[in-house]
Amino acid sequence: MKALIALLQFATILPLGKPQGLEYFARHSYLYPLAGYVIGGLVALVVFWIPNRAIAAGIAVAGVLLLSGCNHFDGLLDLGDAVMAQGDREKRIRALTDRQVGAGGIALGLVTTLLLFAGLQASVSVAVAILVGEVCAKFSMALLTATGTPFQEGIHSFFFCHARPYFPAIAFLLCIPVVLLPVSPGQLGVTAILMVLCPLILLVIAKRLFGGVNGDVVGACNELTRAAIILGMAFLA
Repeated sequence: MKALIALLQFATILPLGKPQGLEYFARHSYLYPLAGYVIGGLVALVVFWIPNRAIAAGIAVAGVLLLSGCNHFDGLLDLGDAVMAQGDREKRIRALTDRQVGAGGIALGLVTTLLLFAGLQASVSVAVAILVGEVCAKFSMALLTATGTPFQEGIHSFFFCHARPYFPAIAFLLCIPVVLLPVSPGQLGVTAILMVLCPLILLVIAKRLFGGVNGDVVGACNELTRAAIILGMAFLA
């Protein structure tokens, strides 16, 4: 229970009482998908009652960003700046860890948000899409946390040291209940592919550009994977 509370205190802005130590969650980072059920479930409960799909999609985007405190979105902006930075690895790392947001970050954040909104609007059910996307995006974080060698000391290196190679397998099992939702076999198939492929591609990119992974890369992975999954489901709707 302490691990679950620590997870939700780390991944959401929900008021959950006295802060728990991050080490409780670090030893159980395979629990990431449970945060997806909470965030996606709360948002889905709201948008389920909104008949206008465009409005529902907009509120769903706002909901997942607000409930997560925009922490992962901040990582997406930092990654955009680092990818667009010109120069050697050290310059890209400075752009990744800089608190200021540049044009690259704004561009990646804007494009990802627009694609997420478009995918939700094109979905048969915005509520189902945001729940599936959020749960499986959290799996991508669990996978990257366990496999992404850190290039510097920080929150990711702390989680990485406590992670075990079998953590992604447990995280995957926690995603299985999404098959009970009204989602077609084709949509489930593309979701399973993207939730693994997106973090692996980002792992390769991060290793090449930065020499490893940090918390910003893991956070960005959540945002990119969610958008990719919801778009993939929309294409097969």
